[in-house]
Amino acid sequence: MTTAPTANRRSDELRESDPPTRQLVDTLAPVLGEGVAIGDLVRLSGGASRETWSFRARVGSAPSIELILRRDPPTRPGLDGSMRLEANAMRAARIAGLQAPHVVVDDDGSTLGTAGLVMERVPGETLARRILRDDEYAPARAVLAAELGQFFAGLHALDPATVPGLIFGNPLVNYRARYALLGEVSVTFEATFRWLEAHVPEPAGDAVVHGDLRLGNIIVGPEGLRAVIDWELVHRGDPLEDLGWVCVKAWRFGSPLPAAGVGTIDELVTAYEGAGGRPIDRNALHWWLVLNTLKWGVGCMGQASVHLQGMQRSVELAAIGRRVCEQEWDLLLLLAPDACRAALGAEQPVVGPTDPGLHGRPTAVELIDAAREFLTDDVMAATDGRVAFHARVAANVLATVQRELTLGPAQERRHRARLASLGATSDESLAARVADGVFDGRTDELFAALAAAVRDKLAVANPNYAYQ
Repeated sequence: MTTAPTANRRSDELRESDPPTRQLVDTLAPVLGEGVAIGDLVRLSGGASRETWSFRARVGSAPSIELILRRDPPTRPGLDGSMRLEANAMRAARIAGLQAPHVVVDDDGSTLGTAGLVMERVPGETLARRILRDDEYAPARAVLAAELGQFFAGLHALDPATVPGLIFGNPLVNYRARYALLGEVSVTFEATFRWLEAHVPEPAGDAVVHGDLRLGNIIVGPEGLRAVIDWELVHRGDPLEDLGWVCVKAWRFGSPLPAAGVGTIDELVTAYEGAGGRPIDRNALHWWLVLNTLKWGVGCMGQASVHLQGMQRSVELAAIGRRVCEQEWDLLLLLAPDACRAALGAEQPVVGPTDPGLHGRPTAVELIDAAREFLTDDVMAATDGRVAFHARVAANVLATVQRELTLGPAQERRHRARLASLGATSDESLAARVADGVFDGRTDELFAALAAAVRDKLAVANPNYAYQ
């Protein structure tokens, strides 16, 4: 354990690679006592929007305690007050007897250098693949869907006034505006927005909404749910938003079970209603499932934009941009499943030319293959933690580039033909026609073309996704 000097550093002096030891000492001393020592400070992998660090703190000869720091990246601060709101939500949930971590302290950045909070570390597993596959968590999988339903019922029973700073959020309006600001184009997203705006259900109520409760944002033990974490999207809104979000296909991580990959929607809803939650209209829940799938698609665009605009250069953020087509496919499965089945049964993409051409061998594809092998066989084997995680991401990025080089030319020709058949010359012009209502009476034709286009994109970005 080491004790750092108590001098503060301004947030503009912090770099994302800096271990915030000195700032943690300053922040924790008023709470834990003078002479606090920080040790075993390690940045955890994942966390595309906020950083997460684990560490131990000790005062004098007292036993050390295991803690977690969540903070805004120094180069990309969050909205003013958002970290404190996250802390307030966890405090309110914990007071109500819900599974939320104990918040030790939160800081607006004046001491910590960038807005953040420190909470007690809850032991358990957060990795979805382990929760869904390891024998150790089989008992948890049997009860987790029901426990999530019960948690939601308790959360939505909270008086929103118990969470200082909570504001109302209308995701349909907010994400329509966010999508427009990004300047990117997805014809599937445009068609989905039009469908959502034409089928808005009656609100199910006014509640505290977690906003991002899913596998990855819960801590699970062999016996079941231990804690709900990552409250950064908490807001006031329709309780069905939470129930729809936990059923988004992306958060099933390959499992066929729709409720968080561990249960059925009936199990989730029955537990929710049995624990005092509001009666659930299944058509309204489907609407929220569509909207939440769209939200994650726009979120993927947004995270890639952070990288592309240089706010935070990251291979992980760059890779997330190519996950947009996964959400496009999931939307089409929800809105036009027959079109998706037809697209899967159609002729597969044709591989492009393999002649080495002017530059000879190794070809670009073969060079990429060599780089991928180095990342997977050498870098990942020699490292762990964040470096190994990002090496895996980088290897997947190179595989995507490799497939685009071989499949892309034929796909581009097919796409131009599809656009022409719909009276468009580009995705932008087709999206404008959709927004103008040109296809309101021709949705079968539109969705068939979109499904074929997205299938081609998946063949490059993630070939197995369409078959999950």
